[in-house]
Amino acid sequence: MVIAVIDGMGGGIGAQIVTQLRQGLPLDVEIIALGANAIATDKMMRARASRGATGENAIRVSINQADFILAPINAVVPNSLMGEITPAIATAVAGARGRKLLLPINQPGLEIVGIEWKALTKQISAAIEIIRQALEAKSA
Repeated sequence: MVIAVIDGMGGGIGAQIVTQLRQGLPLDVEIIALGANAIATDKMMRARASRGATGENAIRVSINQADFILAPINAVVPNSLMGEITPAIATAVAGARGRKLLLPINQPGLEIVGIEWKALTKQISAAIEIIRQALEAKSA
């Protein structure tokens, strides 16, 4: 199974996601760190992603390798993260074949209504549980 984690800016959310994935899933699960910038990719790699790539083209090319895509919801919003998520990135992520698990994180200019607020670690844990169930179903 391949999981793509997408992040930008300082990469803190992506690093938390990768850390929790590594703690909660078998080591043979491949985690691809896809950063909108080098800092984000580096932080996710330090959190023990299997491999990583940076930038618009890398994300567009690599995203369809993933069975699951785990990212803040901004990954499908063009021009979000201060412009780091280009329209091409948002389109590639939204149209990718993998199942998208998007974390409802409010950012300036983007407010998600009707969703109960949970701590980021709990949001990530809920996403990991979905992946774990898919792994179990696949091996059954």
